[in-house]
Amino acid sequence: MDGPGAPASVEDMEDAFDEQGRRVSPVLPSTTKNYLIDIDGTVGEDVPNEEPERMANATAYPDALETINKWHSQGHVITFFTARTEQHREVTEKWLEAHGFRYHGLLMGKPRGGNYHWIDNHIVRATRFNTRFTDLIRRTVEIEVFDDD
Repeated sequence: MDGPGAPASVEDMEDAFDEQGRRVSPVLPSTTKNYLIDIDGTVGEDVPNEEPERMANATAYPDALETINKWHSQGHVITFFTARTEQHREVTEKWLEAHGFRYHGLLMGKPRGGNYHWIDNHIVRATRFNTRFTDLIRRTVEIEVFDDD
């Protein structure tokens, strides 16, 4: 599916249960990744919200376009998660379409400033974008976790 839409139907989700056998929120199959991808400085030129006139003509990163569209065609869920505001939704959707990005959803209003620490009851993997958008590889790294032993 191109553009906004339901990332996965209920039929695509797998039932999940807690320790007492009660139903909990369903999950995607283990073979399907749920990508949340930033826009500015990650898949294209970094444009601050204070300069929205630059958004329509920002440069897209070709390696990001190729990799994201490949993930989409492999059946993974692609959602752009940006610090752009709702006022920037239309220009952002047009920009994504003009550059050919295939995606399922667009979430506006991500907190600004970086230094993110996402806490969730589902598996979360975070990858910091530096210079090239490629397929992901596995590395062993140190992370912060809750002391819940």
